Amino acid sequence: MFGGYHSVAAVLALHSHSEQVKARERVSRTLSRQVPSERGLVAYPQTNVLIDSMPEASRKKLLSHLRPVILQIRTSLYEPETTPKYIHFLTSGIASIVTTMLDGGTTEVATVGREGIPQGIHLLGPAPVTTRCFMQVSGHGLRMDFQAFAKLYAADVEIQKIVCAYGQYQCLMVSQIAGCNRLHHVEGRLAKWLLVVQDRTAEPVLGLTQEFLAQMIGSRRTTVTAVAGALQDRGLIRYARGKVRVVDRIGLERASCECFPVTRTLLESLYRIAGQTVFADEVAAI
Repeated sequence: MFGGYHSVAAVLALHSHSEQVKARERVSRTLSRQVPSERGLVAYPQTNVLIDSMPEASRKKLLSHLRPVILQIRTSLYEPETTPKYIHFLTSGIASIVTTMLDGGTTEVATVGREGIPQGIHLLGPAPVTTRCFMQVSGHGLRMDFQAFAKLYAADVEIQKIVCAYGQYQCLMVSQIAGCNRLHHVEGRLAKWLLVVQDRTAEPVLGLTQEFLAQMIGSRRTTVTAVAGALQDRGLIRYARGKVRVVDRIGLERASCECFPVTRTLLESLYRIAGQTVFADEVAAI
């Protein structure tokens, strides 16, 4: 049995189409059975929450079209005002959706992990999408031709329901981020954002440069350096050479702004549709 239905080497090693379909059907039945990881962390399976939420018939139909891909850091998933070539169901890693101003300033407006499909917004209507999306933390995914998925989406009510539920989730998240960026201090926003990333990766160490951190929370790099240093001095994180280790999860939650529990609740609502639970640090919970 594969560790998840994205298992790149194992699936690509199957040469016949029928073998690939049978393999995807087997691994699609692997639900979110969480397994122990480093220091008591609970890890995610290599699956996508939205696919796991679908009824079996719709899930099988979709999986027969999807192909596994490796998504390296900075891989572009879509560009502004351009119809995507592919749709991606992430199974690991983090994608950032960002908006860029005329002066080149960039800030993140949405974060996508294994709970989402970055190109889902393109299915909701004809308006041009002005944001861009790229992989911020490398990972894996399942992809298919965007136009082919659009036809599948139009023909299958169950897939429509899941995609629309994710669209509502994204709208609510963007609304929260807009208020957060306007009203909350950098320390609270940075603490919240680190927790958001950990919730989507279930990893104790996050590969994040100061440049990325500054872009994601819409602040200057020097400000992020100072704030990250303050969080480190308080024993909440350890930061060195583009790696952030969350040392004290509970302390970081206390340092975060009020938006973190709101965004966490929204994420949990998506996971519940699939009968799954969001990341938990068992050591911190003791």
